[in-house]
Amino acid sequence: MKPDIESALAALREERVSVALYRTMEDVESGARAELFARLRAASERQAGLWAERLTAAGIPIPGFHLGPRVRLVSWLVRRLGPRRMLPVLAAMKVRGLSIYRSGDDLGASPPRGDALPPLPVESWHRANKGGGALRAAVFGVNDGLVSNASLIVGVAGAGSDPHVVVIAGLSGLLAGSLSMATGEYISVKTQRELLEHQLALERHELATMPEEEVDELAVIYEAKGLAPEAARALASHLIADPERGLDTLAREELGLDPQSLASPFTAAFASFASFAGGAIIPLLPFLVSPAPSLLGTLVAMETGLLVVGGMMSLFTGRALMWSALRMAALGSAAAAATFVIGRLLGVVVW
Repeated sequence: MKPDIESALAALREERVSVALYRTMEDVESGARAELFARLRAASERQAGLWAERLTAAGIPIPGFHLGPRVRLVSWLVRRLGPRRMLPVLAAMKVRGLSIYRSGDDLGASPPRGDALPPLPVESWHRANKGGGALRAAVFGVNDGLVSNASLIVGVAGAGSDPHVVVIAGLSGLLAGSLSMATGEYISVKTQRELLEHQLALERHELATMPEEEVDELAVIYEAKGLAPEAARALASHLIADPERGLDTLAREELGLDPQSLASPFTAAFASFASFAGGAIIPLLPFLVSPAPSLLGTLVAMETGLLVVGGMMSLFTGRALMWSALRMAALGSAAAAATFVIGRLLGVVVW
């Protein structure tokens, strides 16, 4: 089978799946949002018809279509959980128009009409990435390492273990936690990157083969955001005229994805490893540097670290620095106290 025929068959199935999912979105939404997905469903139906015509002209029989278990499951979950909780899954299923949720637009009310072009909204998660998202991730990574390893060290020490055993347990907790965090972050970012690359490839193919249909779909989204039909189509045509800018816009507006967020999974994994390890080493330091290590030194190091991390968290929560620091210290101390009591009750080291 020729590659272009394979692509056409895949595109036909994608559009048929989109039609089914748009129908689900119509059912669970109301007002302007339901109207938006109805129009997107109609656009997908037209695109499916165009692909079918091309296949017929090439002498390829049109295959039958049945909703697979994945599509049925997604539809069922959307009806039970609502679209917002299913945004990543819907993006993976190539449902367009998801930027209305990410940008926080209120389409439940009738949008204002006019000829002026309002500035395109920037997704809140994209703003977060630009405004210190990496710093916040680092702070939370340090906090996870600090609390988990401090709890482990205090629990082992509470069981009456000698300092040598406590050091081994602390280093094991540091390495196990850091490697676990790094592995999870790598898989998460790698999966997101593969999703973005797959969706961008589909959009690039459709943009090259059916640019007018992409203009129609983008215009529908801009109309739902408040533009007059003529202005919406003019803006969509202007953006699609430049292939690279058009691809970027389609990814953001139709899929709610950010092409610039293709982070390196290796970089993300290293950052996660380093931040967790940086926090996990804090309660272990007294046992590594002091000639006569004691549990008291670990508690002092832990409380100091918790106060600093809690204070840094106030940068992201808007709470008072002292309140945030004391809250973090209280929660971390409670976790450590619980493991200490368990270790004291056991009174033995489990090998």
